[in-house]
Amino acid sequence: MNIASLVAASHLMAQERSIEVTAMNLANVNTPGFQASRVQFSEWLNPQPNGAALPGEKQIAYTQDRATWRDTQPGTLTQTGNPFDLALRNGGYFTVATDRGPRLTRDGRFGPLPNGMIGNLAGDSLMDTNGNPLQIGAVDTQITITGDGTVSSENGPLGKIGVVTPADPMKLQAEGGTLLRADTPTSQVPVPGITQGVVEGSNVPPVLEVTRMMNNLRDYQFTTQLIQAEDDRIQSTIDKTLTTNS
Repeated sequence: MNIASLVAASHLMAQERSIEVTAMNLANVNTPGFQASRVQFSEWLNPQPNGAALPGEKQIAYTQDRATWRDTQPGTLTQTGNPFDLALRNGGYFTVATDRGPRLTRDGRFGPLPNGMIGNLAGDSLMDTNGNPLQIGAVDTQITITGDGTVSSENGPLGKIGVVTPADPMKLQAEGGTLLRADTPTSQVPVPGITQGVVEGSNVPPVLEVTRMMNNLRDYQFTTQLIQAEDDRIQSTIDKTLTTNS
């Protein structure tokens, strides 16, 4: 494969990655608390030996997939009236206890579990500021949750919801549409700004994301055609050379 095809192939691989990330965003447009992912590309310059390129063309620029980062802008808030539904007005994440260990989430669709704890739709317990499950008693029927995370009932305080932020948010690893694994230490958010009876939606803008997907597909098709045209040109040159020498 010649240099032109190699450069185009590097761009093609980057477009494949961009399409993959955009498709995941579109699949989670209606997932509560979902945060869109974005890709970041850069040029990787390959210096050429003296005489290997024309004057002024001493470097070859390949497309390099540098990183995938998470858009932390909040999604739209929707009133539900469910006292266990929660949303975060500020940054940070709820912590839930899964069978794989603690996981972070912005999906605030919680409710009472059969064991008396508060948990999400998958049955994962919501954690308090000390890393313990929050529990309500059978006689606790009127649940109030304040902005700082304090959970109370008509019988008094029950605990305080933990809202954390990772030391490096860009190192969060997605597990499905709503859970995130923190590979760096976390700390409590001093002012979480919890709102009761509200759910945060996905922060994916559907129209913009569809437009991004269309542009990605168009670039991918153009690059594929460019590689095919270059391969055809090389094959034609080889065929003509063989014909001339025969």
